[in-house]
Amino acid sequence: MPEVYLDHYAASPVLPEVAKAMAPYFTEEFGNPSSLHSRGDAARIAVEEARARVASLLGADPGEIVFTSCGTESNNLAVKGIAWAARRKGNHVVVSAVEHFSVLHAARTLEKFDFEVTEVEVDETGTVDPESVRAAIRPETVLVSVMTANGEVGTIQPVREIAEVARERKIPFHTDAVAAAGCERLEVGELGVDALSLSSDMLCGPKGVAALWVRKGVRLMPLLDGGVQEGGRRGGTENVPGIVGMGLAAHLARDNLDSRAVYLAGMRDALLERLPAAIPHIRVTGHPTRRLPWNASFAIRFIEGEGMLLFLDQKGIKVSSGSACTSRALKGSHVLTACRVPTDIAQGSLLFSFGLENKMADVDYVCEVLPPIVERLRQMSPLYAKYLKEGGG
Repeated sequence: MPEVYLDHYAASPVLPEVAKAMAPYFTEEFGNPSSLHSRGDAARIAVEEARARVASLLGADPGEIVFTSCGTESNNLAVKGIAWAARRKGNHVVVSAVEHFSVLHAARTLEKFDFEVTEVEVDETGTVDPESVRAAIRPETVLVSVMTANGEVGTIQPVREIAEVARERKIPFHTDAVAAAGCERLEVGELGVDALSLSSDMLCGPKGVAALWVRKGVRLMPLLDGGVQEGGRRGGTENVPGIVGMGLAAHLARDNLDSRAVYLAGMRDALLERLPAAIPHIRVTGHPTRRLPWNASFAIRFIEGEGMLLFLDQKGIKVSSGSACTSRALKGSHVLTACRVPTDIAQGSLLFSFGLENKMADVDYVCEVLPPIVERLRQMSPLYAKYLKEGGG
């Protein structure tokens, strides 16, 4: 039985060359970058080389890169750090309704400190209208945060247009680009943003390391009190092996961006076309064209995601779902809810996220295996039985 891994949005394997580059920094080159001796110098040089590589991916200055532990920390540092630094100017933050929880929950935490938060709605494709952002801005707004792309439904947001709205009002604009890193161009000058989050693992680098780019001149209050690491913006001893790995992963992503996007989009498009042709009562979620090249997401009516995940796993296929029954939080997808996908349909959500090791044969296998699974589960579904009894077909 083949093993088909299509859950790269959750985790991806580290590229072999990245793992090889990291290895010496666990053993021979174990120094602390803050140490004033040769071992510390070697570690510090490695960190700064990695910083330059990450900056190059973004078309940024290396001094504007802050290394963190994960995308969640980068988003928290941006949302809380920028808002708190501007507290004397105002107490209002604008975010979209489809942001990652690390942005939404960070904003809600600010509400406990007398901030006000406006969540801008999206349309049925998950797209934010820049004019909705304009309407949400107040005189006391100190931050706008809208993601570059949504990893769950794949929709790519009009970031440049939203950034222009924020710039007109002289409000810092942050974008969570974690889902887009490595497959979309993220030149910060072209995007017009003021802060941008990205994570190593979405670049096929190691977990446990990420970065926040902050434009020079944007004030940022640190969340971690400690030493002077990262220019005083994020204290704590640097994760040197992880940073080295992220640096190389960013370098490889920059050099192979277009070819990777084309390769992934070929498999994505094949699955988006073939599954609806093979399975009745299926809905593609997200935007039909402005979509991440690795993302194919669906909502299948009359069944729940949990059952599909279990049966697919038995066939060697690993995917994910936004269904409440597959969530440790026991709540359905806030993204699908914001996109106005009916609850009964959203319960049958599936996300296929492709990686560099996948092949078109994996699409063939999914299209062979999934339709019989759906039919089997529907035969056990009271909702489907009721639908047929009422004359559906």
